[in-house]
Amino acid sequence: MAAAISSAALTASAEGYQVNTLSARQNGMGHTGTAIKLGAESMIFNPAGIAYINNIIDAQASVTGIFAKASATCSEGKFETDNTPSTPISVNLAMSVYDNFKVGVSFYTPYGSGINWGVSWPGAVLNQKVSLAAYTLQPTLAWRPIKNLAIGAGVMVTWGNVNLDKGLVSASSFNAVLGAMGIPGQSDDTPASINLNGKAATTVGINAGIMWDINSRWTVGASFRSKMNMKVKRGVATLSYASDFTRSILQERLDILDKANFEASMPCAAVYNIGVSFKPTDRWLLAADLQLTGWKAYKELTVDFLSEKLEPYDQHLTKNYRNSMTYHLGAQYSVTDRLDLRAGMMVDTTPVNKKHYNPETPGMTKIEPSIGLSFSPVKNFSIDASLLYVAGLGENNASISYDDLLLGKSATFEADYKVHAWNPSIGLSFHF
Repeated sequence: MAAAISSAALTASAEGYQVNTLSARQNGMGHTGTAIKLGAESMIFNPAGIAYINNIIDAQASVTGIFAKASATCSEGKFETDNTPSTPISVNLAMSVYDNFKVGVSFYTPYGSGINWGVSWPGAVLNQKVSLAAYTLQPTLAWRPIKNLAIGAGVMVTWGNVNLDKGLVSASSFNAVLGAMGIPGQSDDTPASINLNGKAATTVGINAGIMWDINSRWTVGASFRSKMNMKVKRGVATLSYASDFTRSILQERLDILDKANFEASMPCAAVYNIGVSFKPTDRWLLAADLQLTGWKAYKELTVDFLSEKLEPYDQHLTKNYRNSMTYHLGAQYSVTDRLDLRAGMMVDTTPVNKKHYNPETPGMTKIEPSIGLSFSPVKNFSIDASLLYVAGLGENNASISYDDLLLGKSATFEADYKVHAWNPSIGLSFHF
């Protein structure tokens, strides 16, 4: 029952909620950056990159608007989400200590999104609405032991929160019970819902990388973000009913869950990146990144209530994710010393098992083209902008089994899903 809170809060780094829009500049290049010297932003893509800054201070900040829409087509019809925009941000500051030694700090939102399916759609017992955010503060060091080689590492200090609404009882199950009791009347409204609110405790991981200039034209890089275990140690459940009538029928069974506390945990998978960049001329920059996310580690979601009498409501849900790949391509052309134009493409493959498919994370393989530019109105300052479109390829016949609390038996929800989104970004860069 309460499993959805952890799934939404803590699978954020899966394809469905992974934020690959943390740089207004790099979004325009397909979010490449593992083998590009990006200044302070390199702390996100490859910490070794800040070792190449030539300035005393390098500062960058970006914000992205995510305007996403998902749809589910099931036996009852087609249903669409009504989502509020999400706004992931990043703020990065790097400084030179010595010519070959740099330090920096980065703050960004690696996970975060929201989805709203409505209160009484057919999949309400799985998810009605979710809002989540995760935050990372990353102090970073980078060093060049030799001129063309750099290494860097940062400590990822991550925390977050989630707020989720889901139905406890489906309208069809409630109507069946009413019929068995000889009570007339049918309703499509979800009779009882629960709000699940939790904070993920602070966890720590490592973001490390290496970058090597093969020559003046070619650069290669690799980075690694470690697995982290995110834990909700004391979430709170709050009940609500569609009406006094539904309360009178269901409260004896369900009120035990009101104000109940629970804990949940799951792994945030390790991420491996390799990349290459090439400058065929002084004005052109081409880049390609390959990203592997180790989601095969996500076998099961476990949720345990803190009261022994609620043990029958504990959840052990099979996930059986698979490792996923993301492919990045990007190009930049310097029209003048003040104007850069960019274009790129991402292909983001899904780790989600379609036989254990929850609509709170409507994962599917996505194709994501992008364009962008940077303009420097004055020396040492630039305005960055980009636009990325997310086109989901769809996931048909996706299903999930769940326990019907009212009828005491297993039920299955099956639907065809589609997703698309527009992601505009704006950023500022400054150095001296």
